[in-house]
Amino acid sequence: MKWERAIILVDMDCFFAAVEQLDFPKLRDKPVAVTNGEQGTCIITSSYEARKYGIKTGMRLKEARKLCPSLIQSPSRTDRYIEISNKIMEALQAITPDIEIFSIDEAFLDITNCLHLYKTPSEAARKTQKIIYDVSGLSCSIGLSADKTTAKYAAKLKKPSGLVVIPPWEIEKTLANVKVTELCGIGENIGKFLARYGVIYCQDMAKIPISILAKRFGNVGRRIWLMCQGKDPEPVHTTIIPPKSIGHGKLLPPNTLNVETIKNYFLYMTEKVAARLRSNNMYAENFFIGMLNKDWKWIAIKYSTLVDTNDGKQIYLGCEKLLKEHPYHGVIRQVQITALNPQTNLRQLSLFDDTDTQENTLLLNLTIDNINQKFGNNSITKAALLNKSKIPDVIPWASNSIKRLSLGHL
Repeated sequence: MKWERAIILVDMDCFFAAVEQLDFPKLRDKPVAVTNGEQGTCIITSSYEARKYGIKTGMRLKEARKLCPSLIQSPSRTDRYIEISNKIMEALQAITPDIEIFSIDEAFLDITNCLHLYKTPSEAARKTQKIIYDVSGLSCSIGLSADKTTAKYAAKLKKPSGLVVIPPWEIEKTLANVKVTELCGIGENIGKFLARYGVIYCQDMAKIPISILAKRFGNVGRRIWLMCQGKDPEPVHTTIIPPKSIGHGKLLPPNTLNVETIKNYFLYMTEKVAARLRSNNMYAENFFIGMLNKDWKWIAIKYSTLVDTNDGKQIYLGCEKLLKEHPYHGVIRQVQITALNPQTNLRQLSLFDDTDTQENTLLLNLTIDNINQKFGNNSITKAALLNKSKIPDVIPWASNSIKRLSLGHL
């Protein structure tokens, strides 16, 4: 039968841990947990050897070592992960120019327009696996199907080094008894909403009108209705979509009560968010600033600057405002700073500050960014963070530090 559309989802196998084992042979075949820096207490990912003990992403290192006393902690190396990701993404152009970098370790490939170059879609998928191994020495798992959602579901069925093909004529049957929450984009809250209408498995979706989801979730709801029936209309996006928000959350050390520690983490995160804004040539006026308490409840404010900004100093004023207006003396688990609706090249200069001063501040920040990019993060940092540079670095999920491809229409 003919494939009208063919989508490959590349999913690198426990990417960060695999890079550590690749670079440090002594870690190979050992249980490894990657954490945010030497002082990181939360596991970002772990090797398959560690997962056999029940170790999962998000688990505290102390808890994980109870399950696996021989667990080896490996501090994350963001720049190295981005470097290898770039090599992989560039190499994938040999398969097709229609590539969407979904995250630092995932990519969608639309091979519809180049199927004539391969005997079968499966041949293209096998060649993709080989190319990735040849350029990186790492394994990946691949899902191949006729739409993005089904391809992504297929990729997780056989890991590591798996290749699962769900042809278009088998999608509906394959998904029929799959829980809707198994599909990417359908989280716990949406799952609960669907359950109220008797939709537990994908085959149940055909029993309710699309209007129910459209009324509750808009276009997202319409897509979900189609996704569960193997008809995801979402195209592979080969152009960069500007982010709707730019933010970072950071888990604090266990049982953090000290206000100065919280301030230092806020200061660190404001600089990270500001640097990401600048790397995208973006500015924001509104920010979400919050702390997660021991009861998993947010203490938060929406903070607005006088003018749109990408200067960490201005963003940090919002953190001070939060701490002043909402003093809290219990344990803080996490801090979060998010720039809401950032805009490109729409900066308005303040009427009250000297224009030269504002431009000099931007130039200084960009210079610091360049130095840190060249010589390593925190080569230059705020004085308050000196001797505290072991605060775990931020790992990009779909980082704009990943080099964008330049061939074709990418």
